[in-house]
Amino acid sequence: MPSWRTTLTAAGVSGSRLRDDYTYAARRVLRREPAPYLALRMLASPPLVPCLAAGLAFMNLVDDVAETGTAAQRAAGLAALSERVEAALKSGDSPDPLLRAYAHAVESRGLPPHWVSRFLAGAATAEAGFDGFEAEEDFQAYLDAYAWPGVLVFTGLQYRGGPDPEQAAGWRRFVDAAQRVDFLADLCGDLADGRLCIPRARLADHAVTRADLEQARDTPAVRALLAAECRRARTALDAARGILDLAEPGLRPVIATMTELMAHQLTAVERAGVAALRRDTGYGLAAPLRILVRAARRRPV
Repeated sequence: MPSWRTTLTAAGVSGSRLRDDYTYAARRVLRREPAPYLALRMLASPPLVPCLAAGLAFMNLVDDVAETGTAAQRAAGLAALSERVEAALKSGDSPDPLLRAYAHAVESRGLPPHWVSRFLAGAATAEAGFDGFEAEEDFQAYLDAYAWPGVLVFTGLQYRGGPDPEQAAGWRRFVDAAQRVDFLADLCGDLADGRLCIPRARLADHAVTRADLEQARDTPAVRALLAAECRRARTALDAARGILDLAEPGLRPVIATMTELMAHQLTAVERAGVAALRRDTGYGLAAPLRILVRAARRRPV
């Protein structure tokens, strides 16, 4: 794995201030999401790494603002952040080194700004005021408004000029699977935070109440509901496998690894059953390391 300095040079990032900005963004990702960061550093083509790290840092920043504080604080925080982002994209400058790095990545890679504005708008409408889903249609609307543009403000940077319609549609299928797995893996923590991420209509279909889930009741109905949700996630994950053919060659090892990690996490939820309501299902330590090492050995030199 090349040094970070060498990686910045390979990406054409010059000037001490800009190199420091990208370094700041990368360190933020490392602290918050070490597994995706290590996958990027170990497996992605070096010219792609700095811009993708900045994209992931930006996506995380918006997520954090959308999920922190009261509803009024979230709304105010997102409004202020949107103004700062718009100014950074227009001028290429910002007091925030993360936004400076991201604005440079957007400009240099040619990502259409409408993905950024769509993500910020979705953060304010779909995430900051999140109140669960009534039915599957509401979940799909959430993906369209927030999760899909959220993944493209990051992964869209791999494509010069942004993703074409086929590539964007592929990432829509990918985020459908990723969001289902994430909601299942985080069931316990989300419920503790007052977030129910399984559509209420499906609880009703199985005669399960929110209290059944919050109290982790081990009943046939709860087990059936969780098994059905896992099957939906598995189907979505299978439908997203074509994303590798739509990814840039330099990013394919990363996407393959993240897909494998998602499948590993879903398998863990399936095995946990009702226990997934008592404790969130993380990646663990051994499996990500094993998957990363295996992927690194397969990566062409």
